[in-house]
Amino acid sequence: MATWGSLSWLEFVVGALVSLAIAGAGYWRQALSASGVLGAFVTGSLIFGLGGWEWGLLLIVFFLSSSALSFYRAREKAQVAEKFSKGHRRDLVQALANAGVATVLAILSRFWSNRLWPIACAGAFAAVNADTWATELGVLAPRLPRLITSGRAVEVGTSGAISGVGTLAALGGALFIALFGAGAALIDGGGARVAGALLLAATVGGLAGSLVDSLLGATVQAIYRCEQCHKETERRVHRCGQATRLVRGWRWMGNDVVNALASVVGAAVAAGIAWSLL
Repeated sequence: MATWGSLSWLEFVVGALVSLAIAGAGYWRQALSASGVLGAFVTGSLIFGLGGWEWGLLLIVFFLSSSALSFYRAREKAQVAEKFSKGHRRDLVQALANAGVATVLAILSRFWSNRLWPIACAGAFAAVNADTWATELGVLAPRLPRLITSGRAVEVGTSGAISGVGTLAALGGALFIALFGAGAALIDGGGARVAGALLLAATVGGLAGSLVDSLLGATVQAIYRCEQCHKETERRVHRCGQATRLVRGWRWMGNDVVNALASVVGAAVAAGIAWSLL
């Protein structure tokens, strides 16, 4: 069996096949667009093949849980969907924004051996999962959310807004990934100390990444306004077909960039906490 370092080509092929199957199922369930299938296949193959099954498991858990929540009470959430830059079908850029950091970590792990890589990967996925859970469940909160920067009550779906329900959902999303990561560490022989450190680090890192996502959303994320509908949105072209006008933020700082940065924060915080504990 040919290998590159400790890379098993059989493991890489199996990972590619698993990624293709999951991406195909995601397209069939309308959770992925055609370009999203490509993104999921590429990132999934690299994460599985280079990181191993433990890393691939986190990708699967993130994709399945976030996709399921996007369909949860979808009709009730449809009224705020116009504020978001994209719909529930993830495209190539979204796939890279959500799994790109973990993919880079998987590649780096083949050139530089370090026990913190898997924990950083868990933190990265915990952050994007926390953000997704917070968005999908937070918009269903009975009370208006508040801007993370000022505490001012704003419309549901406003970038940078948080709520009690959304924050608890973010914590749950981060913990969900952390639990699977800790379980994988135990199965892989990492021991209780490593598993416990991963559980704490990924949970805190994921929540931190989600809060940074909200902070960026309230300050520098590009927000536009449709003058025809008199509504704010993350879209450059509103759903009505009208071109929108930038009202705040940096034009290049779209939601996908914000998600990627949140993932970086999650990975960095998780690695930092684990480094202090192990």
